Amino acid sequence: MTLVDTSSDRRAATSPFDRRRTASSGRASRRAAGQVLLLTQDIKRRAQAAAAVATAHAMATDAEARFPSEAFAAIRAQRLLGILVPVELGGEGASISDVVDVCYVLGRACGSTAMIFAMHQIMVACLVRHAAGSAWHQQLLRRLVDEQLLLASSTTEGQGGGDLRKSDCAVVQDGERFTLTKSATVMSYGAHADAIVTTARRAPDAPATDQVLVAVVKEDYSLGRLSGWDTLGMRGTCSAGFKLEASGGVEQILPEPYHRIHAHTVMPVAHLTWSAVWTGIAASAVERARAFVRKAMRGSAGVLPPGAAHLTRASASLRVLQGTVTSALQRYETILAEGRDPEALDFQTTLNLLKVNASELSIAIVTSTMQACGLAGYRNDGDFSVARQLRDVLSSSVMINNDRILGNVAGAALLVEVPALLTD
Repeated sequence: MTLVDTSSDRRAATSPFDRRRTASSGRASRRAAGQVLLLTQDIKRRAQAAAAVATAHAMATDAEARFPSEAFAAIRAQRLLGILVPVELGGEGASISDVVDVCYVLGRACGSTAMIFAMHQIMVACLVRHAAGSAWHQQLLRRLVDEQLLLASSTTEGQGGGDLRKSDCAVVQDGERFTLTKSATVMSYGAHADAIVTTARRAPDAPATDQVLVAVVKEDYSLGRLSGWDTLGMRGTCSAGFKLEASGGVEQILPEPYHRIHAHTVMPVAHLTWSAVWTGIAASAVERARAFVRKAMRGSAGVLPPGAAHLTRASASLRVLQGTVTSALQRYETILAEGRDPEALDFQTTLNLLKVNASELSIAIVTSTMQACGLAGYRNDGDFSVARQLRDVLSSSVMINNDRILGNVAGAALLVEVPALLTD
């Protein structure tokens, strides 16, 4: 099962990141749709090859709380890090749907690997969509494709925690150069990245919400460890705290203000790709529970084990989760393709609540699979263990805390009308 229906011509036509031109004639349009489908199928094949490596090393990555180096060697070998980059910059012009499917495939293999891939692609999407007129960022995207660079993000700092729309640190400009110093309380895989994309206040006298996004490559910055990463789950993301000290040319600051980048790209793409990761983790757990129930039936002359009802619930909920993510994804791509405003209140509320709903549902699914497997699922070892999946998926509710999101959208929820029709 893939997360997104890759056979849909509508999906091909509504991708906001697909830079290929389609001719007006029906024949040319069908030819272009076929090319998109071939690209999608090729990306899926490469993702599955990388996922096989991730699966083989997932237990060690988790147990040792280490960066999934083998998985990312395979991801680089399959040249998946640059798929979102436009063709004219050396990439493949893939869609967000393609990226979401890769996140899902990797999520079934190793939650940490999938989450790192998702975070990387969020930053790539920012550069693709919001730095199109910047020669420096265009060159960075070319390098990313050629060298398969891994981008990290630094958006969490100080007492603000998960409030991405406020920054403590500031860009300090001196002529054509800048410096910035940031206490990043959490920076996922920062020590393993080739470049970092960070938020900061526009200037030292700017308010906390007047932010810019800055890209710095390895030679531009240094990291000093502030804290470690010994956690319940997502242990391979290595999300330690760092003091980031960076300098560079002012051309490395993205030209658009961060509030626009956040609303148009960071929040929607983050919530879509994260939800795909959690759906993949849930699918992995359902797969193990199905194998357990089938084995139990073979050993009991076809009699269902006591926990089989929990598998039914988990399987049905997984389909609901898949549909929820796919619906939000299609809506996002359609809005951008039609030139509508992604900052519309209804859409922003929907995408924020996607994160909450996907998080809660994925946790419920994996919990049900543990009930289905009983002690075999509760164990840390064995073919039917879902312990790693449960620990990884529990992170979903605290990655930008669900309570923070619900509090932020409470006012908006009062303004959004209840649908007049079921099909609205």
